[in-house]
Amino acid sequence: MNKRRGVSYQKRVEEINRIYDREAKRGLANREIWRRYIYPVYGITERTFYNILNASAEEKNIIAGDTRELLLFNGDDFAGMDGQEGHT
Repeated sequence: MNKRRGVSYQKRVEEINRIYDREAKRGLANREIWRRYIYPVYGITERTFYNILNASAEEKNIIAGDTRELLLFNGDDFAGMDGQEGHT
């Protein structure tokens, strides 16, 4: 079984790359993608943005299939399980 350390970083790398790929296909410059879509959500510097784009090519930053399944849940999936209707 694979170690699950750094899953949040790996997930962030995937999400940022997905956004980057989508917007780069539309013809936006890297700085504009960072300014419009990455910085407001993730609050990372432009330099960190470029480091994350480079990190996506590394094998260690690919999320294993068994770990990916755990990331598919959100808080709404558990609403009502303990008698409550979501978070307060």
